[in-house]
Amino acid sequence: MPFFCCVVENAKLRFYSAYECLKIEIKTMVEESKIEVLANQRSIEDWLSHARELVPVALDRAREVKGFPTRWRKIISKLEQIPSCLSDLSSHPCFSKNALSKEQLQAVSRTLAEAIELAKSCLGEKYEGKLRMQSDLDSLSGKLDLNLRDCGLLIKTGVLGEVSESAFPNSSIAMEAITSSNIKELLARLQIGHLEAKHRALDCVLELMKEDEKSLFAVLGRSNIAALIQMLTATSPCIREKSITVICSIIESGGYENWLVSEGVLPPVIRLLESASTVGKEKAMISVQRLSMSAETARSIVGHGGVQPLIETCRTGDSVLQAAATCTLKNISAVPEVRQSLSEQGIVKVMINLLDCGILLGSKEYAAECLQNLTAGNENLRKSVISQDGVRSLLAYLNRPSPQEPAVSALRNLVGSMPPEKLASLNFLPRLVHVLKSGSLGAQQAAASAICRACGSDEMKKLAGEAGCLPLLIKLLDAKPHGAREIAAQAVSSLITLPQNRKEIKRDDKSVPNLVQLLDSSPQNTAKKYVVSSLLCLSSSQKCKRMMISHGAIGYLKKLAEMDVPGAKKLLERLEMGKLRSLFS
Repeated sequence: MPFFCCVVENAKLRFYSAYECLKIEIKTMVEESKIEVLANQRSIEDWLSHARELVPVALDRAREVKGFPTRWRKIISKLEQIPSCLSDLSSHPCFSKNALSKEQLQAVSRTLAEAIELAKSCLGEKYEGKLRMQSDLDSLSGKLDLNLRDCGLLIKTGVLGEVSESAFPNSSIAMEAITSSNIKELLARLQIGHLEAKHRALDCVLELMKEDEKSLFAVLGRSNIAALIQMLTATSPCIREKSITVICSIIESGGYENWLVSEGVLPPVIRLLESASTVGKEKAMISVQRLSMSAETARSIVGHGGVQPLIETCRTGDSVLQAAATCTLKNISAVPEVRQSLSEQGIVKVMINLLDCGILLGSKEYAAECLQNLTAGNENLRKSVISQDGVRSLLAYLNRPSPQEPAVSALRNLVGSMPPEKLASLNFLPRLVHVLKSGSLGAQQAAASAICRACGSDEMKKLAGEAGCLPLLIKLLDAKPHGAREIAAQAVSSLITLPQNRKEIKRDDKSVPNLVQLLDSSPQNTAKKYVVSSLLCLSSSQKCKRMMISHGAIGYLKKLAEMDVPGAKKLLERLEMGKLRSLFS
């Protein structure tokens, strides 16, 4: 029994102790609430007077302290700057007309009160430990720095003259009450105060963006962008994610890229590619992708070490991130001077793997375009793509219903660096025939160019004719873009030198009419010299000469002969001679 009684008594004591603690906690909360209410009831002039009264008290107490001399000297130096700071703030014409001034005075007053309390503790040596006091003093010094900086920002950035008297709500936004002035105040809150206050302002910005993004961007200033960029390096992952979400929307809206880059957005965004949450990585990737469209910024991305996380995302990222990373690398590869650096970091192998195994069709298309950029004008990179079996991957990628230009253009860049027998073994020409039949117009033009480059030997010209290239090239002569007609005419003039191919062209009733219509003497028609060459090869045939004459070739050739187009006079003489003979006969 005595033991049971003892247990009961102990339980009672613990209960009463917890009850008393709870009462004290509730009482403290009530008192703090009352203090906050009283603080809000004070006018801005009262707060200014209160802060000015605290400054000499804080300085007197700080100067009396003997311990921690180095730290207190720094604190005293900062306390001495507060009077002039308060004077500058209070002399502003709009000082009393906004909530930010009042909030700033409250923050300064709290810091001064803390300085007084810490000085008392040091004087009476009533502190928990030396290390704890050192930490508290460093924290106080940081708060003073923040107060001085924020006061300066309110004055220098013109925020005081822009914001309204009503404070922007901390919790939720009353959309019908939003004005340009309120939005400016909200953006100003991203720059002043401690991190938690900035975090609350960031939440309000996100909420506002859902409802009225256009109004927000209309008043966005460079200093607001700088504040958002600073929050990208916050220790809180949540703040970093929210900040990159806002910055991503700003980038997508257009018009702010130069500000963002000049304020240093690239380094923290690139770090987010490596360490952020899934949402944060996605927003960071979209941001880098959009910024990489500028050649100057693309160089900066390489300089800040952005290539490796992009390549890693191409290897391991999900489909959306992979596509965005590939597009970014494609944009960067368009800058000639960084291509070698990209190659050294393994981009060629990654792009070839994406062609073979990419999840999204968009990723494959970006990879093909990246290889097109890399192989343009750089023999070392062309050899690198060939040695890593890139030609096979590009040709395999062309086996789709509607081949697009980038992969064909990449092949066009590579054919000159490969022996003809290797191209033949890879079924190069049959794949180009598929492109000429089913590809986009840009792809067809690139295919015609690739045929020109590949068919330098009679053997390759023969293979091209057997593969069925000529009828498709003749058809391309009728295309609208001048560039497509020119390259088709060049390919025909190259292949037609082989007698076997001439027979193929003569059998096609569209050949001569399509060629003759490109004898037009206008400067835009850049195909005419190749057309004259092709028609000269066909002029040994009486049937072809008659067709040329009937379609008006003589009239065209007279103008071309006057312009000294190579072969025009010779072809004109042949046709006129043939016409005379036909008249006599």
